[in-house]
Amino acid sequence: MEDRELKLNSGWLALFGMLVWLGAVIALITYSAQWHEPRLVWAIVPLSLLWLFAWAGFIVNGPNQARVVQLFGKYVGTVRRTGFFYGNPLYWRTRVSLRVRTFETGMNKTEEKKDAAGTVLVPASTHREPIKVNDKDGTPIEISAVVLWKVVNPTEAVFQVDDYEEFVKLQADAALRSLTSRYSYDAPDSDAHSLRGHIEEVATQLKHELHTRMQLAGVEVLEARISYLAYAREIAAAMLQRQQAGAIVAARSQIVAGAVGMVESALDLLKERNVVELDPERRAAMVSNLLVVLCGHAVPQPVLNTGTLYN
Repeated sequence: MEDRELKLNSGWLALFGMLVWLGAVIALITYSAQWHEPRLVWAIVPLSLLWLFAWAGFIVNGPNQARVVQLFGKYVGTVRRTGFFYGNPLYWRTRVSLRVRTFETGMNKTEEKKDAAGTVLVPASTHREPIKVNDKDGTPIEISAVVLWKVVNPTEAVFQVDDYEEFVKLQADAALRSLTSRYSYDAPDSDAHSLRGHIEEVATQLKHELHTRMQLAGVEVLEARISYLAYAREIAAAMLQRQQAGAIVAARSQIVAGAVGMVESALDLLKERNVVELDPERRAAMVSNLLVVLCGHAVPQPVLNTGTLYN
């Protein structure tokens, strides 16, 4: 629905007119009492009731607020200007905040619990916990995101959805679940994009998907970022062990590659400088000893050979 500006009269002029109106009613009452004119009551009573009803036409609109105005179910316009205004007392006005707001997905509300006597046992509360969802590989993870948003079209926010604030929160949860199902939690051994390794890309995709879903309600998403990301509690220990095993394998591979390079360099240097001539058997033994020294955990204990090289 097209959003159009509604121009209202100044509230200060209307307030002055209300005071004049009140003075006229008081003057009629005084004249009726002084000159004993009971017939003026038929004019005083309606004027007094209309004067009271006319107070409903005053509108105060603050900064970063809008008023969506209806008249007998028909959209009239939207008041965006800040100030004190006066309009038709029959206008139905819905206030919409235009401020930038933020929330975190995964908000759960606990209902109030009472006993048979009506005593409150557990008060209503709102607690925050991450959403549990499966990633692309089917691994259960816990994830939540912070969404920064604001209303840019108050008319659509009021008429397109029942409750635009609840609509934003539900769509944010749905978008986050959909996005998570397209990414793996981690992909260290491939070029595939992951939730943990490509934070900026994931944030961009999440913002785009949220904007696509929420523009129906006249809402603009300013920013959306992952605020919490972890494996689910039931598999966290197992996944930690897998990560540790992967880290150990990667470290061992790097150590072995470095040790082989050092051994090769040592043998080439010995041959280049003619320090010693080794037959294939002694060469293999030297390589084995050097690899044990370079790749072992414990510090090797030296053994002195007091005989010849072949003893």
